[in-house]
Amino acid sequence: MTNTSTKTTRAEPDGGPIARFLQATEIDPRLLGMVGALLLIGVGFHVYGLLVLGEGNFLTPRNLWNLSVQTATIGIMATGMVLIIITRHIDLSVGSLVGVTGMVMGLLQVNVLPQYLGLGHPAIWVITVIVGISAGALIGWLNGYLTAYLDIPSFIVTLGGLLIWRSGAFLAANGRTISPVDPTFALLGGGPYGAVGETGSWIVGVVACVGVIYLVMSGRAKRQKHSFPVRPMWAEIFMAALGCGLVIGAVLVVNAYPWPIGIVKDYVKANGITTPPQELFISHGFAYPVLILAAVGIFMTVLMTSTRFGRYVFAIGGNPEAAALAGINTRAMTVKIFVLMGALAGLAGAVASARLNSATNALGLGDELYVIAAAVIGGTSLAGGVGTIYGAILGALVMKSLQTGMVLIGFDTAVQNMVVGAVLVFAVYLDNTYRKRVK
Repeated sequence: MTNTSTKTTRAEPDGGPIARFLQATEIDPRLLGMVGALLLIGVGFHVYGLLVLGEGNFLTPRNLWNLSVQTATIGIMATGMVLIIITRHIDLSVGSLVGVTGMVMGLLQVNVLPQYLGLGHPAIWVITVIVGISAGALIGWLNGYLTAYLDIPSFIVTLGGLLIWRSGAFLAANGRTISPVDPTFALLGGGPYGAVGETGSWIVGVVACVGVIYLVMSGRAKRQKHSFPVRPMWAEIFMAALGCGLVIGAVLVVNAYPWPIGIVKDYVKANGITTPPQELFISHGFAYPVLILAAVGIFMTVLMTSTRFGRYVFAIGGNPEAAALAGINTRAMTVKIFVLMGALAGLAGAVASARLNSATNALGLGDELYVIAAAVIGGTSLAGGVGTIYGAILGALVMKSLQTGMVLIGFDTAVQNMVVGAVLVFAVYLDNTYRKRVK
């Protein structure tokens, strides 16, 4: 029997302390860059607010909670855009898909389903979400079919879709805003009632910490089983502690944001509570959109790293011709990837319309820019073959942090768009520089 213990010891890394630390923990340097950018953005806007506006309002529980909710829709779609870009395609229609699926769901739950099920029926929101996701998937199938089987470049297909589906959202309701949506459906958008509260957040935090520890332990066990090099034990402990620390920190932040006093008064009156509203501190906790984003992130990560589908995606992105010669049905895979992207856009449409408590043809306007930028900033290479789900979600957080910070200090929308464009160009430049160095 072979002694695997000698084969699973990682060689002593070379370089300085930082290089040795990164090699031991296997932390992607680009991940550190995004974290550094987030810290710089947060601290910069907060300090600017203190010095110029007299109030630092960026690094507050209220703003961070709202920022997490605003990131959800972009993050959900960015996870699908990773697959699109990895396979050397692009989807410019995702913002319009949010608009048209949101409008479909709005019309369905306001004008159609109540006539048959009754106003406020518990099945309305379920049927609405299923139809919205299915509509997005159907449009995604059309995009994929035109790209894969009719050989129309995805840029052209989705550019046309951007115009078609945005106009479709307008024509569906003749430009009217459909509101209010079903009360249960509206909870998907967050808000005081659309969150799990303090206790629920701690439960989520504990489960997440257990999951982090399990992943670290199981990953080490699998490496040892297959005689792969393993990280030093201190690095394993550090990564587990870091993951749990981030989770606990997030729980503390969301629990530090209380309900507005007006909603507390309504809650006290409705439930016959004798305690004065001013003495009650009711935490928001994690909002449902954030939990939906987390669930999508986990699902997409497993799909990309632990399934044949994920391996095929990376194979096609690395070399489409070689993948086809290896027996991969690249056309069918392209259709499936666009279907997944469309379904995620439909889910984002549900969250966005629920958050606004209405459906409007302007829903998701310009989101395609943020989604593409989030994926690229997160390390997805436009050359194909490289990308991570967690990177795209962090990229979405970077983009929304920039936008939120500029709103807080009073920048015009034009300036915001200029900054987004500059950041996107700079991200592609950094990607090209990084790829040249690793070659």
